[in-house]
Amino acid sequence: MFNVGDKIVYPMHGAGTVESIEEKNILGEKQSYYIINMPGEVKVMVPTSKAEQVGVRNIIDKSQAEKVFAVLEENETEMSSNWNKRYRDNMDKMKSGDVFEVADVVRNLAFKQKEKGLSTGEKKMLNNAKQILVSELVLAEHASKEEVENIIDNKITMSFEEYKSSPNVDIDVTNNVVKKFIPYDSGNVDNL
Repeated sequence: MFNVGDKIVYPMHGAGTVESIEEKNILGEKQSYYIINMPGEVKVMVPTSKAEQVGVRNIIDKSQAEKVFAVLEENETEMSSNWNKRYRDNMDKMKSGDVFEVADVVRNLAFKQKEKGLSTGEKKMLNNAKQILVSELVLAEHASKEEVENIIDNKITMSFEEYKSSPNVDIDVTNNVVKKFIPYDSGNVDNL
């Protein structure tokens, strides 16, 4: 049960504040609804009896926000090369309402956009996922939308540069696997 003033997340919509709890008669059925103020002057009504079932939850705290930022600093996770499967997988992550899954979608699609661009559908998904993430982090960090967007963009840019465009060979010592290969330059043999 949420109270008036609680900061909550409604999956696929983002974070907002419970403005009121009201009884409404809709199609002859009287129910109690959370009236949630969402970013952009949008109000959403969610039946109190179904809030948990649809994934409404409290926003994350500041320590969890730091963990979300850490997800953005990681390398991308594996995604299907099949556009339809990748889209469905990312949509499932977003529908889960799990902020870490949403952060994963934002980072992965941002990396893909930087590498080879995104289709119109995936651009829209990236924008949606980013806005969902921003709306929650604004409330968790007590920061402005612009500040949070800048932090997200900076963390993704730094991780992309670290994992995708670094000129160093990155070796996973535990598995003896080369993650990045730098071609041999025979012209620099004298410098060895």
